[in-house]
Amino acid sequence: MFVSLPLQLSCPVLGGGGDMGQTCSRLVSVPVLQVCVCPCAVGLKLSLCCRFVSVPVLQVCVCPCAVVWCRLELSVQDSVEVLLGAPALVPCDFSFSDSQGPPFVMLQWFVRSPGNRSRSRIFYGDGELQLVDNNTEYSERVEVSSGQNHSLLTIRDARLSDHQREFFCQVNGLAAGSAEGKSTLRVYAPPEAPVIEAVPHGISVTEDQPAKVAVCEAQNGFPKPNITWYKNGEQLETSPGEVKFLVLHWRASSGLFTVQNTLMVRVVKETRDAVFSCRVSFMVPGGVRSLVSSTINVTVHYPTSMVELWTESPPGLLREGDTVELRCQGDGHPPPTFIFTREQQPDVPLDSRGDVLVLSSVSRKDSGLYQCRPGNPHNSSEVKGEVQLTVHYLDSAVVVPAETEIMLRGEDLTATCNALSSLQTSTVWYKEGRVVGSGPSLLLQDASYHTAGEYVCEVTVPTLPSLHTQSRVHILVHGSPQIQSPEQDLQLEHPTGRVLNLSCEAQGSPPPAVTWSLPPGQIFEEVLSRSSSHSSLSVVSLWVRADFTAVCNASNELGSDARIYTVSAVPMVTSPAAFSPEGSGVFIVVIILGLLLLAVLGSIIYFLHKKNRLLCGRSGKQSITKEKSSSKEIVVEMKTEESVLLKAVNGDKKTPTEQ
Repeated sequence: MFVSLPLQLSCPVLGGGGDMGQTCSRLVSVPVLQVCVCPCAVGLKLSLCCRFVSVPVLQVCVCPCAVVWCRLELSVQDSVEVLLGAPALVPCDFSFSDSQGPPFVMLQWFVRSPGNRSRSRIFYGDGELQLVDNNTEYSERVEVSSGQNHSLLTIRDARLSDHQREFFCQVNGLAAGSAEGKSTLRVYAPPEAPVIEAVPHGISVTEDQPAKVAVCEAQNGFPKPNITWYKNGEQLETSPGEVKFLVLHWRASSGLFTVQNTLMVRVVKETRDAVFSCRVSFMVPGGVRSLVSSTINVTVHYPTSMVELWTESPPGLLREGDTVELRCQGDGHPPPTFIFTREQQPDVPLDSRGDVLVLSSVSRKDSGLYQCRPGNPHNSSEVKGEVQLTVHYLDSAVVVPAETEIMLRGEDLTATCNALSSLQTSTVWYKEGRVVGSGPSLLLQDASYHTAGEYVCEVTVPTLPSLHTQSRVHILVHGSPQIQSPEQDLQLEHPTGRVLNLSCEAQGSPPPAVTWSLPPGQIFEEVLSRSSSHSSLSVVSLWVRADFTAVCNASNELGSDARIYTVSAVPMVTSPAAFSPEGSGVFIVVIILGLLLLAVLGSIIYFLHKKNRLLCGRSGKQSITKEKSSSKEIVVEMKTEESVLLKAVNGDKKTPTEQ
């Protein structure tokens, strides 16, 4: 906007020789631009007519004599925007229709506050002078840089007090005229990021009016920022009975604004899943910007409309002895306390901990339908959760016959094993760790002594392997004695003068007693007697002198059995005995032992020689001779060993003469 405020005054006609400049300087000072127009008759040059007069405002005397007229054009920005604390730059551009322009140009800057009709000058100057007015608010903060057709007003450290002030650029080109333009300065301060805070308590859906749910605050902004609310990304608008906003703002001593916007909403159950946020919008140089807050959820209180009850632990099927945890959960908020009952006793509450019911070491009697319902009286008593609890069991296995059963050899027996269970079972029979049957029944046919033993019945539940039980039965097989020999009578030949060992083993249960019948005068000794659950063994040692017959008798309470041993004495051949297979073997053993002894003796002699313990001379010879003489003793020992080996062939027992 261009404003021109020239005031033209006519100078009086002066007499000859008068000084026009002195006349112009006597103009009365007024607070506006005064221009004195001198008549051409004065005949003075323009440079003599026009002078600056030091007055509070610019006074100019203009003499139109011999002046070429030109036109002044001026332009400024309507507004200048700047951030708080930054320098503000207010440009002013002007031009003249004459390319050369007037020889004299006057430039001034003024400022006017909003709502004030008067303005103050802060700068003036021409081609020679550039002066900032003293004692103004801007004396220390402005500087002006000017060119031929340009002036730039710089205001350092923009303040909030500068906001909306008008700065005037005025240019006077004397005969070309004068012009001025106005630019409004706008100062902005972006606020801090918005802070959103939900109410600490929950909001009940039973409220029939909008309730306070959150507050959004933006601090230290200028001009006053604006706050908008969003729900799930969509902007909220005021809705009667549903959505309301309560906006407060205040201005600090610094001049910055703080804005607080309270959101009030009538909540429903679905509001618990809603996401709320706020956005603060504010002015900056060049446009509008905004900042978004973090998101919040609103705590909504609503009654329980659905309850669920389930087995928390252990997983899978339940068995007797387990500790069971039942958990109850509802959809109300805050979560209510629950009351647990059984269908059989609906009015007897069970001892629970919050939403968990613990049943320790359950048994089959704990099976049944369990229920839970909210303990809050505001909730409907019809809302409840249910779960069917089934405790599975497996009783101890019962075997028939029990414990011990006696069978006669050749008999048949069927043993059964059963265990009462709530689930399908599987039965396996074991004997000595080996599987001998499956199923509840075990058939033992044609019993023999091998049939006897301990049978274990194991019952398991395939669908619940932790359920298993065992029981056992001991089978005894009784029978009359039976001597273990392929022949009824045994024919034996044995050298005269040698020891003969006869053995007799009989099976039977109870274990049979084994006795021997020998001819009168026949000397013998029982060297081994052994008995087990269904067998007996007896070994006797005899000195064969002549032919004889020995009878082995085995008997128990169920019967007896016998075996006859007919022994024929044969002459013992002495000379070829050394060449017989038995004698040659003994001879070879004796030779080997002799060689081993000689090797040991040679090693000892060599060792003593190395250690210088064997003396030279006669004593050494005597030692060697003595060693040789001891060789007879070695031979005697070897013969003794031969006799021992011979005894071992027929059993390591004493001869009848030794007895």
